Amino acid sequence: MADYSFSLKYRLPPYLAGDAAVEALGAAGCTDALAGIGIAGRLALEFDRQAASAASAMESAIDEVRNALPRAELIEAGPDLVGLSDIAELLGVSRQNMRKLMIGTEASPLPVHDGTTTLWHLVEVLDWLISEKGYAPDGTLRETAMAARSINLGKQIFRHDRAIDSMPRKTAV
Repeated sequence: MADYSFSLKYRLPPYLAGDAAVEALGAAGCTDALAGIGIAGRLALEFDRQAASAASAMESAIDEVRNALPRAELIEAGPDLVGLSDIAELLGVSRQNMRKLMIGTEASPLPVHDGTTTLWHLVEVLDWLISEKGYAPDGTLRETAMAARSINLGKQIFRHDRAIDSMPRKTAV
């Protein structure tokens, strides 16, 4: 068993206030999360959970939230999409050092989004740092990033399929 640190962000239904959501989670036994309710209609949960794998830690947390808050919608599991500051904080280096590594190297991972804020998948950054820079991250960080990415990908595929299914169909004439 290892300790896994991860986040789950949810959109709450309009009738459910953040403090009521936190109370419902506590009543359901989901007490190992630090809850953030600073944005109306949102709930951010930071977990430190022991489990056999990162995937099982995240899946059990998602199940607990689903049981306590059945109408809450998962927005994102993390750590997955990260900016330079996030990467630097996770790795314990300065943002400037991370910027030099990421921006100054042509072979650095391709970003998911490139704009005012550039975003990468953390697992791709870690793999690049391991193979190209000889970096040895915390043993559970890569596993957790991979599990978060898998959850987010599954969620996006579900949303995509639902959008396709709701598109009007052309009928043959």
